[in-house]
Amino acid sequence: MEKKNFKRTLITTALPYANGPVHIGHLAGVYVPADIYARYKRLRGEEVLLIGGSDEHGVPITIKAKKEGITPQDVVDRYHNIIKDSFEELGISFDYYGRTTSDTHRKTASDFFRRLYDKGEFIEKSSMQLYDPEANQFLADRYVTGTCPHCGNEHAYGDQCEACGTSLNATDLINPRSAITGNVPVLKETSHWFLPLDKWEPKLREWILEDHKEWKTNVYGQCKSWLDMGLQPRAVSRDLDWGIPVPVEGAEGKVLYVWFDAPIGYISNTIDCVGEGWEKWWKDPETRMLHFIGKDNIVFHCIVFPSMLMADGSYNLPDNVPANEFLNLEDDKISTSRNWAVWLHEYLRELPGKQDVLRYVLTANAPETKDNNFTWKDFQARNNSELVAILGNFINRALVLTHKYFEGIVPPAGELTDTDRELIAEIGRLKEEMTEALETFHFREALRVAMDMARAGNKYLQETEPWKTAKTDMARTATVLNIALQTCANLAIAFEPFLPFMAARLLKMLGGDKITWDMLGCFDLIPAGAKIGSPELLFEKIEDSVVEEQMAKLLRAKEENLLAAWKPAEVKETVDFPTFEKMDIRVGKVLECEKVPKADKLLKFRIDDGMGGRTIVSGIAKHYKPEDLVGKEVCFIANFEPRKLKGVVSEGMILSAQDADGRLVVIGPHGEVRPGSSVG
Repeated sequence: MEKKNFKRTLITTALPYANGPVHIGHLAGVYVPADIYARYKRLRGEEVLLIGGSDEHGVPITIKAKKEGITPQDVVDRYHNIIKDSFEELGISFDYYGRTTSDTHRKTASDFFRRLYDKGEFIEKSSMQLYDPEANQFLADRYVTGTCPHCGNEHAYGDQCEACGTSLNATDLINPRSAITGNVPVLKETSHWFLPLDKWEPKLREWILEDHKEWKTNVYGQCKSWLDMGLQPRAVSRDLDWGIPVPVEGAEGKVLYVWFDAPIGYISNTIDCVGEGWEKWWKDPETRMLHFIGKDNIVFHCIVFPSMLMADGSYNLPDNVPANEFLNLEDDKISTSRNWAVWLHEYLRELPGKQDVLRYVLTANAPETKDNNFTWKDFQARNNSELVAILGNFINRALVLTHKYFEGIVPPAGELTDTDRELIAEIGRLKEEMTEALETFHFREALRVAMDMARAGNKYLQETEPWKTAKTDMARTATVLNIALQTCANLAIAFEPFLPFMAARLLKMLGGDKITWDMLGCFDLIPAGAKIGSPELLFEKIEDSVVEEQMAKLLRAKEENLLAAWKPAEVKETVDFPTFEKMDIRVGKVLECEKVPKADKLLKFRIDDGMGGRTIVSGIAKHYKPEDLVGKEVCFIANFEPRKLKGVVSEGMILSAQDADGRLVVIGPHGEVRPGSSVG
């Protein structure tokens, strides 16, 4: 398809659920890439809108409200403000960040549904859905838990198994349970409106598979897979009391399904942003629309939402949907339910002033083509070895040397040498490379190229050695430092989309004001004779203690989650009292304890059992140091048949309990008891 020139660009970002804060996975997948592109386009002088907002309807919000004993509105008010403020502090430059509980959105979504309803674009049909008689309500997907039919996970939700990632229907679950009452739900008939996606399949197939072959392979491939399987009608309403009421008669107790409601938020937030002129952003074919999303939203933004827009008939379709894959954390999947995440609002509080460091690391590790991994060690290494040692080092050297030799006055450039011209040409070449990467949504590559500009600056200073020429040739020193300062100005432009806080500070030090993308590659950006500000360190080293503290926090969260999720094991088969009496449990005192050679788990005990002593081998070596057990009283089973373990004959079993975190704790009496005393 021939590339079209557009007058303006509308950029939307996936709407985060307002039932919790955002984490680094959201940032890497959606918000940082969208902001980079918006900032780049603004530098080019183009007309751009970056639109976002909170998704404030849906079952996860009602579940959280029930759990906390508050209203859904209380939940979304809290998290909308946390999310909005966090984005702003990170420098995500939304032109408008709205919410789907606004009056504008309620009206826009209702009107959208009504237009399609009046045009006959929906079909109404009945189906059997799970119902909780005690709660007196139908159970939406997240209100049902049960066993996944694919992997056997006993805690799968009605819409997805988080263990294996498979999408589910609530009726697919084995042994389903109501998340409200814990009861077994029943099937009950209910009626809903459906959008017949199959009606739009031919047009979608042409629009995606023929007209947009330039889309990222993960997006194109997932769309093709869905289309090849054949599209089915999808419900646009649900039986809930939280959401936008279905605006037709006979729809009491039904609201718009959140997948239908949420993307209309892009439209309503645009209306709140620009007012009456909103239609040029949505209906003028000269506007290019881009959806920045994660891979779990590809189907909704490439098939479902476009079908809605096609059914209306008056809206533009997205020109591209540059979806990213997922970001993992310390080699494990980020999970909000397990609290295995780096939360943005906490990061901003605990590492103040390091917004650009996070933006840099998330872009350098962006999961553009496959799932990628964030580690705190890599975070530290990239800051120390790249931001500090390469970018910050070059800028600081250039400014410090200018203050040292020219009292902070930009010296004039004299006759250029081949070395000077090579640097200028290199910056120009890197600009072209960077522009191509940004235009094609390869932000990781674009950032690497920007850092190559800083590398070129460091190489230039090493080759020209102005600290040496200052002893014999101040004219040459002036030229070198002029070129170095012009390179710094170029870096302020190149890094503005990625590191806006650093770029603003650098520009201020250089005495600059307005920058544009066209200025990148120019070497007359700072006039000779201008006074530059005092050099400031743009980045500082991150010490090991910072990383250790963050890792300890993650491990604490993992332990707390294990404890919160712990449940006692099911009671074993009932035994009668005579059977129990056959077990001879006694108290003994540990006389000696040592590790069993070539056995990681085994400890060898010498026990005072009141009957001359015995040897017992126990698999608790990973939980205790041998010397810590000497002198302790323990309970043991005295009438176990002796058996040999790693060459040692064990004459009993020491009793221990397994805690929620997997630790084995030895069981013993609270007070002092004579060795050999029976327990019963």
